[in-house]
Amino acid sequence: MRGNEAKPLCSTHPGEVEPVGRWFHIYEARRLRGHLTSSVGESEEESEEEEAQEVEVEDDIHYLRSLNPADWKDQDHYAVLGLRKHRYKASDDDIKRACKSWWHLELECTEYQVLVHLLFEDCMMVLRHHPDKRRAAGEEVRDDDDYFTCITKAYEILGDPIKQCSWDSVDPEFDDEVPAVSAHNKANFFQIFTGVFECNARWSTHKHVPGLGKPDDTKQKVDRFYGFWYDFDSWQEFSYLDEEEKEKGQDREERRWIEKQNKVERARRRKEEMGRLRRLVDNAYACDPRIAKFKEEDKERRLAQKKAKAEAIRQKQEEEERVRQEAEEAERKKREAEEAEQRAKQEVEKKKREVLKKAFKKERKMLWTLCKDNSYFALEEGERVQTMTDVELLCEALVLTRLEELNKELAQVAQDKMQGREVLMKEVSEVRNRIKKEREEVAAAAARGGGGGGGEGSSLKVWNQDDLQLLIKAVNLFPAGTTKR
Repeated sequence: MRGNEAKPLCSTHPGEVEPVGRWFHIYEARRLRGHLTSSVGESEEESEEEEAQEVEVEDDIHYLRSLNPADWKDQDHYAVLGLRKHRYKASDDDIKRACKSWWHLELECTEYQVLVHLLFEDCMMVLRHHPDKRRAAGEEVRDDDDYFTCITKAYEILGDPIKQCSWDSVDPEFDDEVPAVSAHNKANFFQIFTGVFECNARWSTHKHVPGLGKPDDTKQKVDRFYGFWYDFDSWQEFSYLDEEEKEKGQDREERRWIEKQNKVERARRRKEEMGRLRRLVDNAYACDPRIAKFKEEDKERRLAQKKAKAEAIRQKQEEEERVRQEAEEAERKKREAEEAEQRAKQEVEKKKREVLKKAFKKERKMLWTLCKDNSYFALEEGERVQTMTDVELLCEALVLTRLEELNKELAQVAQDKMQGREVLMKEVSEVRNRIKKEREEVAAAAARGGGGGGGEGSSLKVWNQDDLQLLIKAVNLFPAGTTKR
């Protein structure tokens, strides 16, 4: 019975599956290009994930048939591959997703189709438009100018990141229009310029590009936005538009010359592009209502600061004027007080002079009266005339106190003419001696001045007789002790 018993089935366990034949070549090529891992199971999972995220490919057969393979450089490579809507936003994965996996091939495809898959990453466009596929469908295909060459060129350009960057830099679908500075653009600033800056942000080497913002943004945020765009760092380059290829040069010198010409032309185009971006930023800055608001706020702030400064200056000037007026008022009061004091002193001096003048007048009159009443104390007529002259000299030469004393002495001896004359003549003699002495002193001073320093350049002057007589008269009019001597 044991020999007749059914043997239990072995439990299944996964084993490694390896592709063979032509499938091996396709698998190996995809693995080397990074499309597959070393595990078939993992590659299948990744393929299923890629297929789930497959991009929409537009197959515009009319556009493809209108292409001239000789003008492949002027064609729209994204449109050729059916990625017209995606364009520069299509990543490497998106371009790869436009290609069908190798296992989507029909089993009856030829060996040539397999090699095409190997070269062009199993592209759906290749499968659809390969000349062999189209011939099999009964379509007439000319090998010399078939548009399939344009497809292969598009894959050659967009499949290489460097060539794709070069092509994206001169994308013909890019809108390089710069909105002008106008009232309409100012009124609709955010609606017009937001899309323009978002479109031009594709050229930035920095990943995070600040947006245009909102009407209520702060000044710091707006300044940061314009600072970024005024210092914009663009990755755009124009090697795709090179008129000549360096590899076509026959020798090293010619290749260097071609490269030099290409660099000059690229620099010119880059300068024009940077000028366009600068014009865009300038026009946006001129139309931005936030900038106008900030300028108005700055203007008001500066005006307020100016007013505050002017007010401070005015207050300072008023304070200085007040201090000056107070000082002037104090000076005026002080001057008035001094003038009042001076006037008071002058009044006192005037009164003193009046009193002195009256006293002199009184004493002189008394002297004249005493002399007149006593016949000038003269015994003869000739003596009387001389005595009158002497009395006049006494009235002019004597000070008040001495004049008073003389009047008292004459009044006491008025009864005795001889004694009175003696007193009078004694006084006259003293006055004459004093006058003579003063004259001698003046003459001696004049002589000393003339002898010691009266020569050329001397400040002293020799007094003549007229000067001496004028001085004697002044001394007689204003004797020692009188005012204004």
